[in-house]
Amino acid sequence: MKYKMELTQEEREILEGKHGETLQKVMKSVVLYGETFGARRLVNLDGPVHLVTSFGIPILEPVFDMMDELIRNGLETEKKFTVDPRPLDYENVKANLIQKFVFKIMYGKQKEYEEQLKAVGLKDDKAFTCACYLPEVGNIPKKGDVLAWAESSAVVYANSVLGARTNRNSGIIELLSGIIGKTPEFGLLTDEGRMATWLIEVKTSRLPNAQVLGSAIGMKVVEDVPYIVGLDRFLGEGISDDTSDYLKDMGAASASNGAVGLYHVENITPEAVEKGRELLKEGYKTYVIDDAEIDRIIKSYPVMWKNENAKPRLCFIGCPHLSLNQLYDWTDKISRELQKKGQSKVKIRTILSAPPDVIEKFKKDNRAYERLMSTGTKLTYICPLMYMNNPICSKQPVITNSNKLRTYTTSRFYLDDEILEKIVKGY
Repeated sequence: MKYKMELTQEEREILEGKHGETLQKVMKSVVLYGETFGARRLVNLDGPVHLVTSFGIPILEPVFDMMDELIRNGLETEKKFTVDPRPLDYENVKANLIQKFVFKIMYGKQKEYEEQLKAVGLKDDKAFTCACYLPEVGNIPKKGDVLAWAESSAVVYANSVLGARTNRNSGIIELLSGIIGKTPEFGLLTDEGRMATWLIEVKTSRLPNAQVLGSAIGMKVVEDVPYIVGLDRFLGEGISDDTSDYLKDMGAASASNGAVGLYHVENITPEAVEKGRELLKEGYKTYVIDDAEIDRIIKSYPVMWKNENAKPRLCFIGCPHLSLNQLYDWTDKISRELQKKGQSKVKIRTILSAPPDVIEKFKKDNRAYERLMSTGTKLTYICPLMYMNNPICSKQPVITNSNKLRTYTTSRFYLDDEILEKIVKGY
């Protein structure tokens, strides 16, 4: 077969099957994927991959068969990788018998699949999170690092906040890229692909909710690259813990309500600090976001509940996964709100979701952990979205402050202050 891509001698030899049939299949898949998007060549990866497929759904039989073939032939990723969250945690996220029965059908291959992941290069048993870039987890790329990731919220964070370079790849392609240690060079891996075609002017009277701002940007620019101005008025310049948390949630919303893989924020994100408005392409479009636009966006969200006035039965906070800083913040906010209302426990089942490594570190602070547990709030490592994919669970009136969870499920979105009021008052 003739390939358009410029290939090295070693890459050609792999494609010719000189290093085995299975590695030939791996290389061919990555090359054909790159040629589909007009990639000129393959480039070496600088950091570990992060897999989006973390769930053992039985219908993914071709994936399990492929994994078996990779394992039989002794193939694994060059660097130990991380993967998206697990779907289940019955200890902290209770399920009734019917829900468990459906979960068993949905994720019946979870145990076997996790063994396969370990065999092809999974970092460890705790490496299950959509926020692999958090310091406690450790899959943290440096500015300019070339990656092959697929999870949308991780891709947009790595590109934007850390200044690394990865496309929003298809699932499994990132694993195959990790095995050969290379990825096709196109899109967000190129200087041209990282130029902004939208100027987003934030002209609100106060810092807008990160999830709503990201939603507005994503729905407007879709997959284009936005250059955002005006946020430094509220966040200051450069990256702090609070700023990175804000950008994490904003980016996740822009990636799920649109398909944003990279944004620049003036005076804050690394490439914007370095190049400023030189990142704007000639002929860029402008989108102004003021208080009225924020209100319009919130009011546009549909309510997917059968009974719009139903009492919420469950609240999920942490999609994407919460950082350690956010865990402390939510512990403080929930405790203070309960104290203010003269109550000891939340009245709606409330679940905070965070990476296993973050939870482990938080638990070591006995005082903070006991303070959170005393409120009746649960702490889990699961992906709330995977829980809500259960059709029985999705019939429940579930509330969330996550625009990603709202977009992909029947969950109802509320702002943080509204969430606090509801979980404490019970309506």
